[in-house]
Amino acid sequence: MKDMKWFEEMEARIPKNEVRTRFAPSPTGYMHVGNLRTALYTYLIARHSGGKFILRIEDTDQGRLVEGAVDVIYKTMAQCHLEHDEGPDVGGPVGPYVQTERRPLYMEYAELLMERGHAYRCFCEKTESEEDAGEFDRGEDPCHCMSRAESDRRAAAGEPFVIRQRIPREGTTTFHDEIFGDITVENASLDDQVLMKRDGLPTYNFANVVDDHLMGITHVVRGSEYLSSAPKYNLLYQGFGWDIPSYVHCSPVMRDAHNKMSKRHGDPSYEDLIAQGYLTDAVINYVALLGWSPGGEQEIFSMEELTEIFSMSGISKSPAIFDIEKLRYFNSEYIRAMSPETFAALAEPYIRSAVKNERYDAAAIAALLQQRTEVLTDIPEKLDFFDKLPEYDSELFVHKKSKSDKDSARQVLELVIPAFEALPAWTDEEILACMVKLAEDMGAKNARIMWPVRIAAAGKAVTPGGAVEICRILGREETLARLRTGLQKLA
Repeated sequence: MKDMKWFEEMEARIPKNEVRTRFAPSPTGYMHVGNLRTALYTYLIARHSGGKFILRIEDTDQGRLVEGAVDVIYKTMAQCHLEHDEGPDVGGPVGPYVQTERRPLYMEYAELLMERGHAYRCFCEKTESEEDAGEFDRGEDPCHCMSRAESDRRAAAGEPFVIRQRIPREGTTTFHDEIFGDITVENASLDDQVLMKRDGLPTYNFANVVDDHLMGITHVVRGSEYLSSAPKYNLLYQGFGWDIPSYVHCSPVMRDAHNKMSKRHGDPSYEDLIAQGYLTDAVINYVALLGWSPGGEQEIFSMEELTEIFSMSGISKSPAIFDIEKLRYFNSEYIRAMSPETFAALAEPYIRSAVKNERYDAAAIAALLQQRTEVLTDIPEKLDFFDKLPEYDSELFVHKKSKSDKDSARQVLELVIPAFEALPAWTDEEILACMVKLAEDMGAKNARIMWPVRIAAAGKAVTPGGAVEICRILGREETLARLRTGLQKLA
């Protein structure tokens, strides 16, 4: 074990007098919604208080690592505007910020804990999974009460061992959580969890306590599934003589009233939602409200607004239900609030996947879509009529509300075709004025003219935009060709 001066120097590095939070994902391949919410709340607590937000990569569970997953974490954090002040890629005063790069530290602190009587070597044969989970019957474990001299002798002889936390057998442990309040447990109900495995790597439960202290973390945000581990964390902090951070345990995000969201069961990750046409800002806004209430009626918040109003007191003890329809609503609100130019740029790849003909202006098509789009992936199916007039039945010309039937539709098209041919310019204003004039001449409402024109131009009952916009985008020549095709169907 290092001499105490080394430990004192480690203590001297720790930043003080500021709120410091950390997001500490494992690089396992994707960012699920619960993880994203944890990252967001952790970020908001720091930013609301003018503190620091730290990214730490927890990669001690080598069996679960996925190649490229760290890059996914960086990319997702950047997309979600969760800029970290310290981390593996930006450095900081208490690095390294990757757990495997901190490996030498953990044994030093485990030995210090043994020196203080709060940990011991266990030489019992256990499977690796038992080491990780700490599953064993403490009452039958002979190592719990082994003398330090005997333990040192067996270790020196080369016997493999794990290091376990020594939990008091009597009394209770009380911890405080910002959401759930004070919780007291019987020490007899706690197991002597493994702190250091045979391979010299720490377990998650030990590494995150050591790292949180050495990084000066003041608020620890995690899922409520870790509530059962909190008493053991408290005992570790007390064993070292360290201050205990504020715990913020968040209830799970559920698919329904009975099931947690799970990638294995097809529930979407953040990456899936983006691929499905949702906007990052809408996802962030919605995820913020999964288990947290700002109070009042407002639902749409920018990141700046969330930072301003976020309070831990608004976090609920109850699980949150992930409602994809509610997210669609949020997404549609964000789309409608965009500038036309921003939406056009965002929509163009989706438009061009359906409209290959470059004659048709993508920005003009986007203008039709913006107020009618909930998710971006809905766009292509709305536009299949532009490149090629689909096959359609003449029954589409029949529309009771517009007072259109096949005979009246034929009359309309016979009038519209020459009128369109004679227009001095092919603009919205000229096209609209032409159809309004024809309706007046017929003593009919505008819809009587516009319904058959739109059906003939698009071949669909439901379109983004009306007859005027569709005709203008198609151009005079293509519009007239399609109207003549419609007339033939009605002959």
